[in-house]
Amino acid sequence: MSGQGVARVYTSARRHPWVLGKLGDWTVPFGPYTPAQLVVLGGGAFTLIKTFALWSWAGPVPVVGWIASVWAVRGGQISGQNPFTALLGVLVLLARHPAGRVGGRIARDRRPSHLRCRFTLAPALEPLVATAAGTASAVAPADPVPAAPVVAAAGSGLSRLLAGARQGAV
Repeated sequence: MSGQGVARVYTSARRHPWVLGKLGDWTVPFGPYTPAQLVVLGGGAFTLIKTFALWSWAGPVPVVGWIASVWAVRGGQISGQNPFTALLGVLVLLARHPAGRVGGRIARDRRPSHLRCRFTLAPALEPLVATAAGTASAVAPADPVPAAPVVAAAGSGLSRLLAGARQGAV
């Protein structure tokens, strides 16, 4: 056993904890502080200094409120996240392209493609007239057009549908 070494693995979170104001065994008074506490500490101090004329009549109440708010945000989380991580997520969401991404690229509509088809004009078909028996027969048009004869299936579903529509219209 004396020939084997001891391996230790420290995660980056243990090597660099997410607190500021701690160097070795020395800590800042009343610290260490989280980044959210430092933002409230700095921002509150700046605000209190700039607005002293507005709150000076209240005595130490605003200062005590400021210190209490620094203490209150020590473990603040938004949906289980650090407030700065949550703010970064909101900023990323606002900066994202509205169409989103597909495969790491911005999703875009495809270029329009033209429909390529051909149209052929053919002579008019002879109209079908339904008989009382429910079959359709071709009627010769008033103007004879030289065309190929049209063959209609007698008793097809379309001819019965048309026959029913014509009988209901009469």
